[in-house]
Amino acid sequence: MSIDTPSAAPRATAREWTGLAVIMLPCIIYSMDLTVLNLAVPHLSADLDPSAVQTLWIMDIYGFMVAGALITMGTLGDRIGRRKLLLIGAGTFGVTSLIAAFAPTAELLILARALLGLSAATLAPSTLSLIRNMFLDNRQRTLAIGVWIAGFSAGGAIGPLVGGVVLEHFWWGAVFLINVPCMLLLLVLGPILLPEFRDENAGKLDLISAAQSVVAVLAIIYGLKHIAVSGFDMTVVAALALGLVVGTLFVRRELRLEEPLIDMSLFRVPAVAGSLVCNMAGVFALFGAFFFIAQYLQLALGMSPLEAGFWIAPSGAIFAASSLVTPWLAERFRPSRIIAASFVLTGFGFLILSLVETYGAGAVFLGLVLCSLGFSPVATLTTDLVMTSVAPEKAGQASGISETSFEFGGATGIALLGSIFVAVYHSMMILPASIPGDVAETARRTLDGAFTAAKNLPEEQGAVLFTTASNAFAHAFAVTSLVSALISFAVAIFAAFALRGSQDRPGRERGPTEAGVLV
Repeated sequence: MSIDTPSAAPRATAREWTGLAVIMLPCIIYSMDLTVLNLAVPHLSADLDPSAVQTLWIMDIYGFMVAGALITMGTLGDRIGRRKLLLIGAGTFGVTSLIAAFAPTAELLILARALLGLSAATLAPSTLSLIRNMFLDNRQRTLAIGVWIAGFSAGGAIGPLVGGVVLEHFWWGAVFLINVPCMLLLLVLGPILLPEFRDENAGKLDLISAAQSVVAVLAIIYGLKHIAVSGFDMTVVAALALGLVVGTLFVRRELRLEEPLIDMSLFRVPAVAGSLVCNMAGVFALFGAFFFIAQYLQLALGMSPLEAGFWIAPSGAIFAASSLVTPWLAERFRPSRIIAASFVLTGFGFLILSLVETYGAGAVFLGLVLCSLGFSPVATLTTDLVMTSVAPEKAGQASGISETSFEFGGATGIALLGSIFVAVYHSMMILPASIPGDVAETARRTLDGAFTAAKNLPEEQGAVLFTTASNAFAHAFAVTSLVSALISFAVAIFAAFALRGSQDRPGRERGPTEAGVLV
């Protein structure tokens, strides 16, 4: 069975491009909500007085629920209709945003954030699978996916800036109210501009498989993130064991079912498997290194949150712009070569970040720019390869799998590279005997702890503690960046060979006999 559109496929009209603009609304909001709350934590802490554990859940539960439900929601869209699922998710997202904005207790805010994450999990796979059906021409589809990637990048970049501006004039709950008019606009324009697509031959959603996929993904990602926060302990062992056991049962069930939640043969398509590996490895390196940048700028270099945001934001804008240039590159070079070259550029970006001990904020700025220039084509092309390597009726499944690979890569990077970071930081925190033991122990855990402890010591001791901690933090960041550079160079070699095949042609102009076959 041919599973890709011939090069003579009909081209999209102004209606489809206008529909793409509508699709960008949930993409921007989806990623903005991952970062917009960062600056609001001190404000909501003063108002709701959450415990330390509750604060962590307020921040993390959104991402957990998104990651856990992506696969199920992508498959559900194939069955009930991708536009319908998008609009249901938009309505729920708007309502739960209102609940979060006016939450009187930390418990209700955690619940609202969980429901926001569950609603957000409908947005990414629905929008991406709609693009797969709206843009049949290869060139136009690559451009549309580039715009889609740019929307997510823009949302993540402007989240802290928008949050900072809103908090200058309103209470913390206002950061959630931003979502409401955008979702209302989507509910009004979506039925008018977005077509409906569903798999007419899809069976019923297997609820047992859906529950297994959610539990497996949530448990593994929770375990990985727990390593970054608290180190390796029995909670990590239990979470990872649960995730792996349930994940194994899930795979075995999918292989037996006539109508599985996920067609496991998708992973035997070389372009899908190779693209997912590149996605996970790339995000692994990026998230692992970037996790500590904001702390370095604000604590070690003394920048305000808004100032740090201005140093970081240009890399997000460059990422978005690079996504739009990628289709032009794909017209002239093979995707495997572009992806390999992009990882090489990303690797050089990390090498510059590893010079942070010498060049400070300048190395952070230039390194972020090169990493963004490098990884943006990877995100666009691998997503395009995954979506066009499967039958159109399986676009929801493919989009959910693709998005989940990003989540796994990010969680694993933060956990493993974060552990390397912490180990190096601890080894460099050699303090004089004049620093009290309890203070030294607090300082060795985090830079934030060192910064707080230094303010409560006599001036000379505080200066020694802060200088030592800042230098240790910078050295740990440099080592982590160097590891990320090596990973990037290794993935460049992998991509050059693993992604070669029938899809690996400039412009990917091919007839139906040249398209990949789902086996």
